[in-house]
Amino acid sequence: MTAAAQDAGRADARRNRTKVLAAASQAFDEHGLDVSLGAIARQAGVGAGTVYRHFPSKEILLEAVLVRQVETLVEAAHRWAARADPGTALFGFLAEVVDRSYGRKHACELLTAQTSWPRPSLAASARRFRQALDGLLRAAQQAGGVRTDVTVDDVAALTVGCAAIRAAHRDPTGGARVVRLALDGLRTSVTKEPSLRDTPAALDAAARCQECGSPLPPRPTGRPAHYCGPTCRQRAHRRRLAASALP
Repeated sequence: MTAAAQDAGRADARRNRTKVLAAASQAFDEHGLDVSLGAIARQAGVGAGTVYRHFPSKEILLEAVLVRQVETLVEAAHRWAARADPGTALFGFLAEVVDRSYGRKHACELLTAQTSWPRPSLAASARRFRQALDGLLRAAQQAGGVRTDVTVDDVAALTVGCAAIRAAHRDPTGGARVVRLALDGLRTSVTKEPSLRDTPAALDAAARCQECGSPLPPRPTGRPAHYCGPTCRQRAHRRRLAASALP
């Protein structure tokens, strides 16, 4: 066989593999994971032998489909980083991830149900996705557009939740709106509504012992202190017991 014939054969094999992956991705999305390799071959317009030659089992084919989908997201992350400011790049990418995840629940269910996943190829793609997401997040944080207390794990978990919200919402427009609201929680411009314990009256009341009136030191975490020590706490407890015993 000549070199030209070998090159043509390899190019033909690559085209067939691409067609099978595209057909399998669509078949898994539309019909679930029970679809047969024969049905995928017919949808791809190739023979069953061509499918088995590239993918000896459905599990191997599914992994290849998932790798292709994840690598597409990695490429999207790089595109967003190259063409937009850091904040726009991160939020644009997250919106694209949610959009691309829409309708792919069958593959996601398999990933969560099977303890043998991810396999090596998919694990490598997942690492590249995480690195790309981390790069977008750090750039957005350094630019001041995203809260600095957010981690890449937070963003990944939030994105998975947004995809579930989008899939569960009856109205696609309403689902997209809820997703935007959820993602906006990452922005530095979002401020916390003051709670009751944040009001001046509550802060003033919490600043003194409720039994003796002595000043209390501020507590950065946990519930606000009500008493200056165990003596006042016990005294207040005895007083409440005495009051409850009155007729």
